[in-house]
Amino acid sequence: MNQRDARPRWYIRILAPLYQHRGRSSKIYSSVRMDTPPYRKFSLGKNSVIESFCCINNAVGDVSIGNHTRIGLHCTVIGPVAIGNHVNLAQGITVTALNHNFADTNLRIDAQGISTQPIIIGDDVWIGANAVILPGVSIGCHSVVAAGAVVSKDVPDHCVVAGVPARIIKRLD
Repeated sequence: MNQRDARPRWYIRILAPLYQHRGRSSKIYSSVRMDTPPYRKFSLGKNSVIESFCCINNAVGDVSIGNHTRIGLHCTVIGPVAIGNHVNLAQGITVTALNHNFADTNLRIDAQGISTQPIIIGDDVWIGANAVILPGVSIGCHSVVAAGAVVSKDVPDHCVVAGVPARIIKRLD
């Protein structure tokens, strides 16, 4: 990474298609910002789509996106993140496994470093527009996250969650 700019150097961006794994019939639109340096893994499953104006960043952890998955307009995904198969992320969603440390009040926040906790999104999940998925969260299979929700705790399988912070409002059993 360039120390001044917040994205990989130009030659890394040009060589990206050589080291990124993209499944058959997958699509990454040209306006997507792919901050994917070669020292971390990035994979996109078959028949998956990353729509326009998204930002995908694997500089602090691997990003894995399953088969038949759609990442909607203007989403941000910062690794380490594992997204399952048949997942739909609507518009403007933030999935970030990165957090800045801020515990020491004698130091500036930018001098305290970062921490990461992996995010796991199971198969057949729908996440509504403008939702935020915070570090360390696991979302179970066949779950729904309502629009605008802030998910700070694990979501079990077959649940609908909503609110800030997100809580279970319905079970789909």
